[in-house]
Amino acid sequence: MTSKPLIDPTLFPQFPLVGGPTPIQRLDRLEAQLGDALHGVRLFVKRDDHMPLGGGGNKLRKLEFLVGRALADGADTLITMGGLQSNHARLTAAAAARAGLACELMLARPVPRDDADYERNGNVLLDGIFGAKVHDFHGAVDTLALAEERARVLRGEGRHASVIPTGGSTSLGSLGYVQCAQEITAQSQSLGVAFDAVVLANGSSGTHAGLAAGFAAMGQGASIVRSYAVLYDEGKTLDATRKLAREALALINGGKGGLARIADEDIRIDGSHRGTGYGIPTDGMMAAVRLMARTEGLLLDPVYSGKAFAGLLADIQAGRYAAGQNVLFVMTGGAPGLFAYRTAFEI
Repeated sequence: MTSKPLIDPTLFPQFPLVGGPTPIQRLDRLEAQLGDALHGVRLFVKRDDHMPLGGGGNKLRKLEFLVGRALADGADTLITMGGLQSNHARLTAAAAARAGLACELMLARPVPRDDADYERNGNVLLDGIFGAKVHDFHGAVDTLALAEERARVLRGEGRHASVIPTGGSTSLGSLGYVQCAQEITAQSQSLGVAFDAVVLANGSSGTHAGLAAGFAAMGQGASIVRSYAVLYDEGKTLDATRKLAREALALINGGKGGLARIADEDIRIDGSHRGTGYGIPTDGMMAAVRLMARTEGLLLDPVYSGKAFAGLLADIQAGRYAAGQNVLFVMTGGAPGLFAYRTAFEI
């Protein structure tokens, strides 16, 4: 285990967006509510929804590195992509505003919804408030190709655009969660609580990958991290996370990742709580969102953390964790998305 920074700031410039370590808190009231159903497991949350910019969320850790690189390269515009209700798009727009950059968003429709709340509320409302130019595409489109083409057009106009892939989930972006792994380790020591598992939702894989690489590099093992696939199926998510975790590990200490390795079996992902597809509500998700809100006053989002927390509770109740274990759930933000799912929660 090491307290020395794993990332060389001279090689990987950061633009500050997160505002310092995010808190860890125990879910005392939720534990009391569930009682014996938790089988003696203690639940904690890492509040990565608790950040000062743009409504908060995990994408800001990735964007610190991605915006830092864009600024170092002389960019004047950020272009990224995602679904219409993308948390990443919203936070890229906020980060661009903070950095004094223009922002353009290539938004597609991976979720089969066209009601007024989904079309105009939630994240997409905030995109416009933050000043982003939104390109709204219907049908099957390659948003990355569209972003690259838009960057070429802007270059022809004398501009310099930096294209950020979906979710900011590149090896560079994943370094934000390498740092988070060190942050969690320091907080664990300060709190006097050893975490037996760090659990989260897995969309575009960068958050799980960065945590896995960070814990591996510190000698704690990548397998402490467990996630629930919410975007792709389990197999595709496993492949993407393994690849990205190894790429992130290779960047640590300027490409000197030491003797740490990440084996296939170290990446632990469950795809059974995704439901019928990305962004499509499940009964478990809605129950988890309501439980967290009504016991702790905290807001899980309906696309990512809601499904992942439902999966964690199901696994605990099924006896997959031992009595006395401490489980840390990473709340990755996304609460603005709740306003786009009003009709689902009114049923």
